[in-house]
Parts: sequence; structure tokens; C-alpha cells
Amino acid sequence: MPVATRPDSGSVRGVVAGSVRQQLLFLYLGTSALDSHVLAWTFYDGAGTGTGQTGDQSEPPYPTGLAALQDGWRLISLSELRPGPVGLEYATSFHNFEFVFERMVDISAGVQVDA
Repeated sequence: MPVATRPDSGSVRGVVAGSVRQQLLFLYLGTSALDSHVLAWTFYDGAGTGTGQTGDQSEPPYPTGLAALQDGWRLISLSELRPGPVGLEYATSFHNFEFVFERMVDISAGVQVDA
């Protein structure tokens, strides 16, 4: 049975090549701190195991970004901190504090891959 490989860390033991899929979780937090509360979120399931859609739940999957890290999600991106333009500090716009998390799922076994 072939083993999946990743250029940065070698092989992932016991995983069939081509069976690993990425899941992405976008959390928009109240501040730039990972332990601040979640305001909005989006989940993309490359494994095809999720059936939800954006905005279909009233509660976020995690209360904070730190809780997602503690549950095994890996932080792969965060927003650059920028000051608001003078005079527009209170204008409504996009969420400033976006954090992108990922986890890898082995679809052949239906489990999260620790890589």
C-alpha cells in the first residue's frame, strides 16, 4: 500500500496516498488575540464529510481561536494588523481579524491525520 508523502515532513505513516483531504476553518475574531471571541466563521470541507453551509448554525464551532488550536486545528494564516483610516474608525466593513485553520482528514479511514 503506498504511503502519502509531504515535501516538508516526509511520510504520513499508515495513510493511503491520495486519501488525505484538507478541511479549512475561517474564524473571524473580535480582536487580534487568539483567545478573543468568535464573531463569524466559515468551514470548507475538502473531505466531503460536512453537509453544512455558511451561516446555517447560530453558535460558532469554537468560542475562540485558541479553542480551535487546542482541538488540533493548525493555524495557517492570520490577518495583517492595520490601523483604521482617520475618520473611518467606526465605519462598517469586512472583519479585520481573520484566522485560517486547517486539519487533514484521511477519507479512507474517516479520521483526522496527525501530520
